[in-house]
Amino acid sequence: MLVDRELAAVASAAVDRLGRDILVVDVDAPELDLPPAPGVGYEALLAEGDSSFVYAGPDDEWDAICLNYTSGTTGDPKGVVYHHRGAFLNATSNILEWDLPKHPVYLWTLPLFHCNGWCFAWTIAARAGTNVCLRKVDATTCFDLIREHRVTHYCGAPIVHSMLIAAAAHGQGIAHRVSAMVAGAAPPAAMIEAMEHLGIDLTHVYGLTEVYGPAAVCEKPESWSALPISERAHLNARQGARYHLQEAITVLDPATMQPVPADGETMGEVMFRGNITMKGYLKNPTATGAAFAGGWFHTGDLGVLSPDGYVKLKDRSKDIIISGGENISSLEVEDVLYRHPAVVGAAVVAQPDPRWGETPCAFIELHPGAQATAEDIIAFCKERLSGFKVPRAVVFGPLPRTSTGKIQKFELRARAGSSRAIDG
Repeated sequence: MLVDRELAAVASAAVDRLGRDILVVDVDAPELDLPPAPGVGYEALLAEGDSSFVYAGPDDEWDAICLNYTSGTTGDPKGVVYHHRGAFLNATSNILEWDLPKHPVYLWTLPLFHCNGWCFAWTIAARAGTNVCLRKVDATTCFDLIREHRVTHYCGAPIVHSMLIAAAAHGQGIAHRVSAMVAGAAPPAAMIEAMEHLGIDLTHVYGLTEVYGPAAVCEKPESWSALPISERAHLNARQGARYHLQEAITVLDPATMQPVPADGETMGEVMFRGNITMKGYLKNPTATGAAFAGGWFHTGDLGVLSPDGYVKLKDRSKDIIISGGENISSLEVEDVLYRHPAVVGAAVVAQPDPRWGETPCAFIELHPGAQATAEDIIAFCKERLSGFKVPRAVVFGPLPRTSTGKIQKFELRARAGSSRAIDG
């Protein structure tokens, strides 16, 4: 769906320059007052359908089913080619991991262009569910629709859940339990705890575009229910175990391709193997070969393996901050920042330092109407982190995000080259 006149003009120009006919489907949105779309309306397309048509499956399960582009949080988006087998297995795994019943009512806070909605477009169809769609994500609208349609499930990146938490603090809420999935970035424990208080049961999943969205889940054993909420939230922040129909997720030393010790401390690269992985990157054999080196898909995420077999993300390989020879996980610092009551968004990147090589620089987005100073943020961190992990600089303002809500750290790294908001 085109959301403004500028995008509509770009789409029309792109179709004109293509040099061949393609089917363009437009979803009518008269309230947006857009120019005519370069294609057929969605309702008109449905009217052309043949109810007696018999679908024929692919000749080969390895045939491509769709193309998704990575979100470009590192500045280098790539075309990820999915195959029929992986799409089928991921959609089925979504049902299994979520214990999804028949006829769920699903709220689309998650963009369909993001890994095909984490394959939930297919998942909800398989369970004969109802799709409740949004033109844009707005917390008040979400709560209204959840109440009106008795929504049972939704998925979203951490920013979506943060919006709902903020709205709940101003009187919004729900009277029935809702199941939600969170992925796209490691959710801070404070978020998981807040969602539980709100009446939303949060399932933490992990994956990437290259593995069809979620391909690992933090299974919650029954024994966790007896633990204090803060401890449950800490455990639920881990990435957990493989999806039922994914072969494996583990943490390997990328140099030796050997498993790291399951001690919760030794860091390695998180890797996947199985049918729920992409065919490869479109027209990019070099990147494809590197991604599957050694027979595993390399995520680029750094993690540790816990004694109980759960994987815990520590950081993206390029986001680890090395200060005076010590490794600092930006995720660990961000988890603390999210516990500050004034903070709605946080990202930590390396900032050049003449003495230590690098030090943490925190970019902070505050709740509307909230106030905090750099000194407040640093003092808060000093109470909860080792001294060398505390941000030396704090910068306030809106965080740059991709269309899927991920924070663009490559932009923040560029900004941090000259950021000197405060020295601690």
